[in-house]
Amino acid sequence: MTRDRSFLRDNGLTLAFGAGFLLTLAGQAIAGHAEFNNRLIAEELHPLSFGGYLLTSDFAVDVTENWQSEYLQFFLYIFGTVWLLQRGSPESKELHKAGPESDEEQKVGEHARPESPRWAGVGGARQAWYSRSLGTLMCVLFLLSWFAQSVTGVAAYNEEHLRELQAPIGWFDYLGAADFWSRTLQNWQSELLAVGSMAIFSVYLRQRGSPESKPVGSAHGATGVEG
Repeated sequence: MTRDRSFLRDNGLTLAFGAGFLLTLAGQAIAGHAEFNNRLIAEELHPLSFGGYLLTSDFAVDVTENWQSEYLQFFLYIFGTVWLLQRGSPESKELHKAGPESDEEQKVGEHARPESPRWAGVGGARQAWYSRSLGTLMCVLFLLSWFAQSVTGVAAYNEEHLRELQAPIGWFDYLGAADFWSRTLQNWQSELLAVGSMAIFSVYLRQRGSPESKPVGSAHGATGVEG
C-alpha cells in the first residue's frame, strides 16, 4: 500500500466527514442565498450577490446556531457518560465503571505506559487538565459558537426589523428575545433526542461492523461492548 493510500485509510473517517461538511455548507449557502434574495425581492429590495450573502449576518447566524448545538451535544455526552449509564448500550460504560475510574484503569501517573501521551504521566495540574481536555474543548467551542450565534443573531434580527421600519434592539435585550431562544432550543431538543434515541435503540438493534453497535450476537443486556 502506498503512503498516500495509507494516509487515506488511516484518516478516512475525518476526511469523509470533513468533505461532507464542506459540501453541505456550500449547499446551505446556495439555498440560503436563493431564499434570502426571494425575501428581498418580495420586499421590493435589490438582491445580493452570492459573495455578499456570505458576509451577511443571516448566513452567519444559520451556521453558528447549528454549530453550537452540535458542540453542546458532544460536551454533554462526553461529561454525562462519565457518570450516567444505560444497561445494554454500547454508548455506555460497563455498569460497575461509573465515575472517573482509577489511575490504573485510566493509565495515568505511575500507571502510564511508554506509548501513553506525555501529560498522562506527569501528574499535577497538567495531568488533571489533560484528563478532561476533550470535554473542555467541546465546552469552549460550544460557548464560542453560542456567543457567535447571539452576535450574528441580533444583527440579523435588527436588519429584518429595520427593513420593516422597526427600532433595533441591543445585544443584552436580544438574549431575552423569543427569536434567540427559539433558534437555540429548537436545536437543543433535536440533539438531546438524537443522543437519547441512539443510547436506547442500540440496546436492541445492531449494525454489523460498526463500533457504535454491539456485535450482532451480543445479548441485549451486554453493556459497554462494541462491535
